[in-house]
Amino acid sequence: MPFPPNRSRCTVVQVLIPLLAFVSVPAFVRAQSKPAEVDPRVEELYSGAQAAEGRGDVDQAILDYESILKISPTLSAAYNNLGALYLRQREYAKAVDVLEKGLRINPKMPSASALLGTSLYEMGDYARARPQLELALRAHPKDSNIELTLASDLVKLGEPEAAASHLQQITRREPKNEDAWYELGRLYMQLSQIALTNLQQIDPNSVLVHEVSGEIMEDMNNFDGAIVEYKKAVEMAPQRPGTHSKLGNAYWSISEWDSAAKEFNAELANDPRSCMSFYKLGDIVLEQHGDPQAALDQLNKSVAICPNLTEAREDRARALLRMDRYQDALPDLDAAAHATPDDPNVHFLLAQAYRSLGRADEAKAEMQLFSKLEESARAATAARAQQVMQNRDQNPPPQ
Repeated sequence: MPFPPNRSRCTVVQVLIPLLAFVSVPAFVRAQSKPAEVDPRVEELYSGAQAAEGRGDVDQAILDYESILKISPTLSAAYNNLGALYLRQREYAKAVDVLEKGLRINPKMPSASALLGTSLYEMGDYARARPQLELALRAHPKDSNIELTLASDLVKLGEPEAAASHLQQITRREPKNEDAWYELGRLYMQLSQIALTNLQQIDPNSVLVHEVSGEIMEDMNNFDGAIVEYKKAVEMAPQRPGTHSKLGNAYWSISEWDSAAKEFNAELANDPRSCMSFYKLGDIVLEQHGDPQAALDQLNKSVAICPNLTEAREDRARALLRMDRYQDALPDLDAAAHATPDDPNVHFLLAQAYRSLGRADEAKAEMQLFSKLEESARAATAARAQQVMQNRDQNPPPQ
């Protein structure tokens, strides 16, 4: 299925056709007909269409399927395959016409419904695309390509919540599906903008407006803008729990440690059980290469309130390692590795602890895992950077 808008999109057929679209015409004919009724010309043309497609001659394959339909005008499988080829050629109107004819003959062709929904989506006919995509998804409930296109269609129809539900289903099935995560992130940003607009209509000068504005900017890595908005929220409601924490986190993100620490301490005055504030205060001590015992005191408070806060447990292990308490650090590192197995830093710290304890084999295994994860992370970062550049090239900003 096509990737949703603003991606560097593969041609539709690169994704859809190999997975779903083509139906074996001769087998379909034999399933419907008596042996004597099978026209040998159909099999010959079908073989020719396959050969033409194999050598990249899509135009010839189209001619062969058109010839098949002249011989057997009720052969729904041929309509399906011809529609897929039209879709490959981006001849969407022809694809729609052919696929609709095939579905009138045989409504129970999920592949044709998927192709028809895709063609309609590409033509911008989102209302007509939806039922076809939903029908195809019911037949293939775990097909993420169909579901991605349906989610994009729902966004176009002004139903972002329904689209988000489908994208969440994909990410649960396929936690490493980058396309689904990308679209889900974009959709959350869109929902945030909608929420902000509604808040501004209720009260353009409310604390919540500034907090939401700051969160949107922070999500876009615009920390300077986020700090401006969070400062306004703090000025308006200095005793409101959460305001100082948001401002402190923005400072923390750009390594302005002293300003961040001031805000996290202010947050604790408003909310003495803010485990995130205790965690960030301990982390700041470690980042400034301060007294590891002072960091440990803050991190112990964080973990006591929120025992499952992985970041705090990892930092507590860092503090213990700096104090040469290698054995004491292992439980926190093991918990962090279990919670975030793809985090290379955890495995680096584990390797350090094992090496100091004389457990050379385990240290070597953790370093190998660290190197592998670090290399994967660098490759993913490079791929994302390339994707951003491609998106900019294909979707230039308006002049």
